[in-house]
Amino acid sequence: MSRTILRTGLAAAATATALLLAGCAGGATPAASGSAAGDDEGYITPGTLTIATGEVAYFPYVVDDDPESGEGFEAAIAYAVAEKLGFAKEDVTWVRTSFESAIAPGPKDFDFNIQQYSITDERKQAVDFSSPYYQASQAIVAIKGSAAEGVDTLEGAKGLLLGAMAGSTSAQTVEQAVQPTTPAQLYNSNEDARAALEAGQIDGLVLDTPTAYYATSEYIENSFIVGELPAAGVPDEWGLLLGKDSPLTARVTAAVDELREDGTLAEITDKWLGSGQGVTLLK
Repeated sequence: MSRTILRTGLAAAATATALLLAGCAGGATPAASGSAAGDDEGYITPGTLTIATGEVAYFPYVVDDDPESGEGFEAAIAYAVAEKLGFAKEDVTWVRTSFESAIAPGPKDFDFNIQQYSITDERKQAVDFSSPYYQASQAIVAIKGSAAEGVDTLEGAKGLLLGAMAGSTSAQTVEQAVQPTTPAQLYNSNEDARAALEAGQIDGLVLDTPTAYYATSEYIENSFIVGELPAAGVPDEWGLLLGKDSPLTARVTAAVDELREDGTLAEITDKWLGSGQGVTLLK
């Protein structure tokens, strides 16, 4: 059922009632996410939930670059959060952003953004995050017959020329976990890094493990996973990204928490990312 835009007077009354009820309940805990369904405060467009994802969104996160379908790990999570917030599927609008522009300070054209954003203290200075919806690891992908073939230890990986997307947790993990003898090559996108790998310009490409699993099975020919990298103190929990001090942060966090508690997050993860488990950890 579509959400109805309430008149100003009714909205104010509803807000006052909600605040009174919250006070009776103790007041310190944010209201349940679904209670925001009749309140347009904070949304980019009243009556609509505006969700952003990457300029190109890849499987397994989005199927066929079509988030509106709800198919794919992050597309499914986005619609599950929307439902918790009180939005029907037809009330969701998608926009596209680059990875870097979304984490930069300043106004946003979305209510929240979902494209594998790791929650870090540095990023929290510019944007808000929900509680995590996934905890990811990183892995090295290489072409068979390259210098990476036969590498089965972290020490062996140090001598490889590795590539990763600039500003990503993959790049941080290379620096902190691998500490390669030659600095990693950084690229504007994973697509650019993939092209460098296929051209033989780098020995290995570092991706989050679910993407690495899919890349080696579907779209990087003659490739394999060298191994999973240790976290090395780099937090790799993914959160929904919102503008700094967004009035929606508490609501979106409550929605994610409810999905975790009722088992929905686990179900979505098993459906779309379950096949990426069991990669050898490089030590």
